Amino acid sequence: MNENPMVPDLDLPEDPAVHSLSGVASMGRAVVPGEIDVSHGTILYLEDVTVSFDGFRALNALTLTIDAGELRCIIGPNGAGKTTMMDVITGKTEPDSGKVFLGQSIDLTRMNEPSIARAGIGRKFQKPTVFEQHPVWENLELAMKTDKGWFASLRARLDREAQARIEETLALIGLESEARRSAGELSHGQKQRLEIGMLLMQQPALLLLDEPAAGMTDDETMQLAELLNHLRGTCSMMVVEHDMEFVAALSGATGKVTVMAEGRVLAHGTLDEVKKDETVIESYLGR
Repeated sequence: MNENPMVPDLDLPEDPAVHSLSGVASMGRAVVPGEIDVSHGTILYLEDVTVSFDGFRALNALTLTIDAGELRCIIGPNGAGKTTMMDVITGKTEPDSGKVFLGQSIDLTRMNEPSIARAGIGRKFQKPTVFEQHPVWENLELAMKTDKGWFASLRARLDREAQARIEETLALIGLESEARRSAGELSHGQKQRLEIGMLLMQQPALLLLDEPAAGMTDDETMQLAELLNHLRGTCSMMVVEHDMEFVAALSGATGKVTVMAEGRVLAHGTLDEVKKDETVIESYLGR
């Protein structure tokens, strides 16, 4: 098993243009302006990314790739650099060095957080962030990817296509019966699924989920696993998690799992492979 995942040869231009995404990245057809170029099969590419805080290396020459349409689980001990990695991808933290590309040509290190979100990256933190005073339906409506200018918002009315998208998303996240209920009245697991639904309304190409199963009951955890597995192929996903049963439900027998430690990739392979890796046992899983 390789210590680092294989990194494809990417045609990275010296001065890549910044693009924005309208809808989920297309696969299997010619890329047109405004789309994420996944012609090499890779949607996220990090090479030798280093981040230091007061002399401490949170990321240490981290190299990692995510394939288009892939659901990748990231595991590792606290302090391994998993959250810092997500901060770099979303523009919250600027790396000291290294490359971070969305597809072939979108250099994320040259963009701010709003631009990266518009480019097609959605992020979910551990604690669900929803509009608790508003009904579930309105949460999805407010999250919809539309013109947010004041004049457009003043005149905005939901057309049939938008209503259909909200209804489809409600069904997908299992909250059809809660559509008119205030989001603040939902259970923790329902709020987590609602926030994922809100991210889906923005039509992301890549979803970053930071410990989404934290605080959930066993039933809620399995409901979430079912949702994420259903989303496979519609968008790419990176899931940082500690719950190994949840990881097993997501990765299955063939899905890839990346283990991080001390700011770098420690091991990469199927869940069974990394669980047998001596370095992973020593630094994270224990005997």
